[in-house]
Amino acid sequence: MATMRYREALNQALREELARDERVFLMGEDIGVFQGAYKVTAGLLDEFGERRVRDTPISENTIVGMGVGAAMLGLRPVVELMTINFSLLAFDQIVNHAAHIHYMFGGQARVPLVVRMPQGAGHQLGPTHSHSWEALYLHVPGLLVAVPSTPADAKGLLKAAIRDENPVIFIEHEYLYGQRGEVPDDEDHVTPFGQAAIRREGADVTIVGISRMAVTAQHAAEQLADHHDVDAEVIDPRTLRPLDLDTILESVRKTSRCVIVEEGWPHGGVGANLAALIQEQAFDFLDAPITRVTGADVPMPYARNLEQIAFPHEPQVVEAALATLRHL
Repeated sequence: MATMRYREALNQALREELARDERVFLMGEDIGVFQGAYKVTAGLLDEFGERRVRDTPISENTIVGMGVGAAMLGLRPVVELMTINFSLLAFDQIVNHAAHIHYMFGGQARVPLVVRMPQGAGHQLGPTHSHSWEALYLHVPGLLVAVPSTPADAKGLLKAAIRDENPVIFIEHEYLYGQRGEVPDDEDHVTPFGQAAIRREGADVTIVGISRMAVTAQHAAEQLADHHDVDAEVIDPRTLRPLDLDTILESVRKTSRCVIVEEGWPHGGVGANLAALIQEQAFDFLDAPITRVTGADVPMPYARNLEQIAFPHEPQVVEAALATLRHL
């Protein structure tokens, strides 16, 4: 095991996959000479050259469209978009093409494309750079969706995404880029899609955290244990398509209570989807209503004091968990 930052784990995954498979190449704005807006691609241009690490014009629709075409012809492109908000400019290529070509061509063509992009609040970047849109891509059949919350999963899931034959939406969180954690040294460390992680075992309430909120959920669980004598179980889905619903249901059947935490908006969010699935398949085990903790239903503010109250923190998660326990 080595301790490294989240961005370094992503960089290691890209380096290893570029070396492993000559079909893999990278495309994106400022990923080469500038080494990436978040330095995830640092050093890769010098190591692999312009043929494998390609700086592109500022045109997300063109970048993803080129990725779709390259993937259809046998390459394995990894496209970086500077923020998930900008993926709206490529939404046609992602949804109408990458997600559906395999189906429309009767299985004769595949699109092994990875679209990497950061999301999330906390950096005072305003509403056009700060939203969390897992739910937008979770909605689309034909796409896989990964939301790693640790450096180890950032590496393992990215390697799995690059090797997969399907288009993958790989969502990183800006806050997590600088976070440290242990990462396996093994070049074949691959985290399978569709396997949730139990970050903390507990018996009183299940807390499901999405992306960065998996980390927030763990901190909240520690506070619940230290100050309220509450034993919370924390589940990190890691991927939303495919979703490891079985692990979540097993936990809810054990604790009989569930809190879902996400940074995205409340209406039509990941939490709403999970709450419906849990209610449908574990209703008889619930002793309290499923509780959702979400971002505020507003465009992300620029002012720091407003931005900080527009996405969830540990106190909201603690209170939501305690509220479920008040139902007897």
